[in-house]
Amino acid sequence: MPRRLRLCPAGISQHIVQRGNNRQVCFICDEDVAAYANWLHEGARKYEVLIHAWVFMTNHVHLLVTPQVDLASSLMMQYIGRHYVRYFNRKYHRTGTLWEGRYHSNLVQQECYLLACQRYIEMNPVRAKMVIDPADYKWSSYRCNGLGVRTKLLTPHPVYLNLGSTKASRLLNYRGLFC
Repeated sequence: MPRRLRLCPAGISQHIVQRGNNRQVCFICDEDVAAYANWLHEGARKYEVLIHAWVFMTNHVHLLVTPQVDLASSLMMQYIGRHYVRYFNRKYHRTGTLWEGRYHSNLVQQECYLLACQRYIEMNPVRAKMVIDPADYKWSSYRCNGLGVRTKLLTPHPVYLNLGSTKASRLLNYRGLFC
């Protein structure tokens, strides 16, 4: 029986979670995370997906994205999977699956939930007791959204932009969500 197509409409944000098979490690070193982030950026550009938040944990990934065309986030995740799994298997002399089946995704249709979802994603390393402050985890979008660090990976969501009329006020108000 063929898989059902994902609901992936243009213009509707999605929270995507991709887990390592059996919760196994899928990022062993910073080079692995950087490779994944690079393919994420390439895939997002190629398939017209805006990325608003992310966290790359040792055994899973969370993304908050908005596809600009139907099915774009599915195509982006396929693109990343093809490249990253091949890279990981070759580098670590292994074969087979790396990810736990298909990635999970939920539509984020309500504006009030978007910032809560973004906060949930960026607080992952704190909840996992890897860091005390989300700013201390380098593989998260918190430094961009909360401290103003620039990266080509991030496109601020309009809900985030409505946090203030200036960059300084947005950053301050965003950090206030984490108190």
